[in-house]
Amino acid sequence: MRKVYHKIIRIAGNVITVEADGVAYNELAEVSGLRGVSLAQVIRLDGRKVSLQVFAGSRGIGTDDEVRFLGREMQVSGSDALLGRVFNGRGAARDNRPDITENLIDIGTPSVNPAKRIIPRHMIRTNIPMIDIFNTLVESQKLPIFSVAGEPYNELLSRIALQAEVDVIVLGGMGLKHDDYLTFKRTLDEQGALSRTVMFIHTASDPVVECLMVPDMCLAVAESFALKGKRVLCLLSDMTNFADALKEIAVTMEQIPATRGYPGDLYSQLAARYEKAVDFDGAGSITILAVTTMPGDDVTHPVPDNTGYITEGQFYLRNGRIEPFGSLSRLKQQVNGRTRSDHRAIMDAMIRLYADYKSTLEKQSMGFKMSNWDKKLLKYGARFEKEMMSLDVNIPLEAGLDLGWRILADCFERTEVGVKSDLLSQYWPEK
Repeated sequence: MRKVYHKIIRIAGNVITVEADGVAYNELAEVSGLRGVSLAQVIRLDGRKVSLQVFAGSRGIGTDDEVRFLGREMQVSGSDALLGRVFNGRGAARDNRPDITENLIDIGTPSVNPAKRIIPRHMIRTNIPMIDIFNTLVESQKLPIFSVAGEPYNELLSRIALQAEVDVIVLGGMGLKHDDYLTFKRTLDEQGALSRTVMFIHTASDPVVECLMVPDMCLAVAESFALKGKRVLCLLSDMTNFADALKEIAVTMEQIPATRGYPGDLYSQLAARYEKAVDFDGAGSITILAVTTMPGDDVTHPVPDNTGYITEGQFYLRNGRIEPFGSLSRLKQQVNGRTRSDHRAIMDAMIRLYADYKSTLEKQSMGFKMSNWDKKLLKYGARFEKEMMSLDVNIPLEAGLDLGWRILADCFERTEVGVKSDLLSQYWPEK
């Protein structure tokens, strides 16, 4: 039988403090008063003093309200009935349908034992050339999308959710504008992808503590499906909002701040989520693709800076497209040697020529005379940006490779592209 405590000794922001015994970190509690019952979670233990973050906020809570500890941590359903549903950060339905309370599992569990993992070896096709051809997404990979406010990163996640060749999509929104949430839901519903999707959405107007639980909710559900043999892609937006929620609570708890006010355990908090990416031996997989916005486009900001040490590369989304320079999928060579014999050759040749095109643009801007080679590069660069880099392009990998050969053939002679003669003989288009 759980004890009920009737004295709240401190209220600071949305954090309340009581004196209690036998309480565990992250344990749930119910706070009952005149306004009804609110859930809260233990976020700090200091002797008998227990600090709890109230999900619905502390407004209306009195010092004589009841606090009843539930003896368990936050849980979420691992049922197949989750597919096609939308929930908030604490797992309650936000789609005007009943809550799901069957097959409950804990959230925030440790990452998978390395002995249960296998080496990543399967490609996830997205039909986006800048991913499939140049920075292939690999099952069990953990990759951030570095961007800035105003870039179409949520639109990119929607496209990936629609087109990725996986079994289940788990979409987590943190600090979303309500319009962004509705756009996600409408896009997936209209294109028929909602039936394989589970959404956990925290909007900017929701309680801060729910923002912290969204990644754990998503990853617990993803792991549940992966253990059933499903290939799961977990899409998260935006991890900077998650880190800001950590900072807000750390300030409330009067913790000693680290760089730019973020808590000192920011790296560990991010790593605990990203390291849930896994390819199970004998089961399915979890792949994580997470947006990280960079305030002021500053990659040295604590959130992207710490993220870069954890993840296996990154995508840079700038000017509405994935930049080839800086973007990197470190695991792509695990798979792009087995897609088609010309994959690596096309990837290397086109990026090398695009780099030359960028140098030519600088020469042109300084008034240098353009040589015939420069003119070829200018023609090539314009076509590469329009037909390959644009996020409007939607073609399978093989069609993208064929398109790459056509662009090269239209802009250069076969001896100018630096590709092996055996591949040229096999793939170079005849005019």
